[in-house]
Amino acid sequence: MREFRKLNLALICGGKSSEREVSLAGAKEVEKALNKNKYNIKKYDPAKDLSNIINDKEEIDVAFILLHGKYGEDGTIQGFLELLDIPYQGSGVLGSALAMDKHLSKTLYKSADIPTPKWLLLDKTNPLTPKQIVAQIGLPLMVKPAMQGSSVGMSKVCDEAKLLNAMELAWQYDDKIIIEAFIKGRELTGGVIGLKELKALPIVEIIPSEEYEFFDYEAKYKPGATKEICPAQIDKESTKMAQEIAIRCHKCLSLIGYSRTDMLLSPEGEIYAIETNTIPGMTPTSLLPQAAQKAGISFPKLLDLLIEMALEVKGRFELLEMLRSCEND
Repeated sequence: MREFRKLNLALICGGKSSEREVSLAGAKEVEKALNKNKYNIKKYDPAKDLSNIINDKEEIDVAFILLHGKYGEDGTIQGFLELLDIPYQGSGVLGSALAMDKHLSKTLYKSADIPTPKWLLLDKTNPLTPKQIVAQIGLPLMVKPAMQGSSVGMSKVCDEAKLLNAMELAWQYDDKIIIEAFIKGRELTGGVIGLKELKALPIVEIIPSEEYEFFDYEAKYKPGATKEICPAQIDKESTKMAQEIAIRCHKCLSLIGYSRTDMLLSPEGEIYAIETNTIPGMTPTSLLPQAAQKAGISFPKLLDLLIEMALEVKGRFELLEMLRSCEND
């Protein structure tokens, strides 16, 4: 029998973004699901514990990042861990930064011939009037901070007179905002997992209740506000197309390990990529774990796979072999 010791895992959660509470809630579920026979788990909150991570770096075998939004999904914490030579799950600095920036990610989608709604990038030095914006994009439209997650600061605008207020809300969260054409259709999301060989998970359909105009922050996190169907009840051709788009988005953004791409299926059968998440929600009922479950991957097993890929990417094969030997014993 191979010698085995538990891996020292740093669970990084909390942070300074507007999604701090979502991160902390998810971390509780991840900590609960991680096999205590495999891992010694210690939590670190980047809002106050960066020096502790530095002090403990020699003892940390692997980090599990459960941060959302700014300083978590944008490559910042990934670069910090790279400097400390600590393996971590998911995408690196480049892919994280590209996916977090809605303008850059949509630019890359377009360059890869992946359909995405028409958009404008605005900053406060770009003085387009509401009339000019509507002339280019039309109504209805979506207003979004360029680098936020969980629909924070996002608005749907159907009336030109309400556009300035929506823009002011988005400005509160970012110096750059996206004005995007609204596509009426079914909301889908597609997970991808793997390194050299990518596996597309079953597609999930997201149906917010009628009181919500789109899948906003409250619809995402209020219990009972949204119905999620996995696998999505769409035809085989649309399913295949959505899975292919999820994989193409993953590749064109230089992502690693796993991702989840949000899409819209129009009544005409066209699928549009909206954005790609590099650290999707991680509770047993979150969208990517739901899809993994349907694919036969339990929540604890999904966490193990992400950690194994983190070790493989960084060449920590002794730790990887030790972790896998525990599964086989």
